[in-house]
Amino acid sequence: QVQLIESGGGLVQAGGSLRLSCAASGRTFSRYAMGWFRQALGKEREFVASISAPSGGTTRYTDSVKGRFTISRDNPKNTVYLQMNSLKPEDTAVYYCANGKGPYATTATEGYDYWGQGTQVTVSS
Repeated sequence: QVQLIESGGGLVQAGGSLRLSCAASGRTFSRYAMGWFRQALGKEREFVASISAPSGGTTRYTDSVKGRFTISRDNPKNTVYLQMNSLKPEDTAVYYCANGKGPYATTATEGYDYWGQGTQVTVSS
C-alpha cells in the first residue's frame, strides 16, 4: 500500500518562504513521477508542480508559481520537496502530494494514482 505523508505547511506572512516535504512508501519511489497540487477553499484542485523519474530531469510548473516555487526529489530518502518562496495570499490552500502512474511529469490529476492527506498553507497579507 502506497502512503504519502506531507509536512511543512503552516502560517507565513506574504513574501515569506516554506518548504513542503512528502515522504513516500510502498512502491519503488525512483520509478515514478511526483507532483504537487493545491485546493483553495471553494475551488477545484489545481496542478502546482511535477517532477519526472528517476532523476528529476523534467519539471513542470503552473504559470502562477514559476520563478517562485521549486520542486525537487531525493530518491534515497523517498521524498519530494516543494520550496515555496515569495509567497502570496493567493497561494493559500491545502497542498497535496501525488504519486504518478509512470515516470513522466504530468499536469493532470488523472496522471496520479496515490495522494497524500494534504497540508495547509496559509499566507497572510
